[in-house]
Amino acid sequence: MQIHLDRSLIDKNIKFIAHDLGLNINHQIPSEPYLKYDEKGLSFIKDPNNPREYIHIDYLKGRAGWRLNRSNHESNLKKALGKNQKKLHIFDATGGLLLDTMIFLSLGHKVTAIEQSKILFYLVKDALNRAESKLSFIKNLDFRFGNSIDLYKTIERPIDIIYLDPMYPILKKNQKKSLEIETIRFLLKEEKIKGSDQDMIKKFLEYDHKKIILKRPLKSEIYSNINYQVKGKTTRFDIYL
Repeated sequence: MQIHLDRSLIDKNIKFIAHDLGLNINHQIPSEPYLKYDEKGLSFIKDPNNPREYIHIDYLKGRAGWRLNRSNHESNLKKALGKNQKKLHIFDATGGLLLDTMIFLSLGHKVTAIEQSKILFYLVKDALNRAESKLSFIKNLDFRFGNSIDLYKTIERPIDIIYLDPMYPILKKNQKKSLEIETIRFLLKEEKIKGSDQDMIKKFLEYDHKKIILKRPLKSEIYSNINYQVKGKTTRFDIYL
């Protein structure tokens, strides 16, 4: 894998990313999967011949921006957090694109989020850097790269909620979201990241915790000892106390 960019866009940030990922900078468009750095920021292109297979994160517009603009309508997510009006410290163990974490932040909470893919970490970090001047609540985010089970032991307490949002199965009904999930899974495979969601969930359930929120497809398997659920049309939140 390489990083493609115009010569005029080379800066310290992209040099650091290239060095940390062990990637070469190329000024020609590669024929294999690559990272792209341009005026819009950092993107991952899975298939140079299929422009739909890519990841580019923007918290100011698109799906993420739309959700943030209507965060008060995230009723099920707010129900899962609970009625307590105090500001919470949420540990997001499955960072991903940080879509739900951004809602937590917009509601005034503090979040520590972990992402295990270094490439996805930098894609999200780039999006956060582009948005931080417009979204002041980003200052309440501690975003880290690493293994969430290992890092959980080092995080400052108290932690009010552990939030788990493993990747959903690929659904043919939502082709755009399925392409996104397929692309993220491709990255995990490229980076040789192993480990099952079931093992991670089991491990966190074994830890001492105040509250765990597990986000799952509505009809998926239910783990034991659940306390209650918040259900939507296609998604549910399983709550463990």
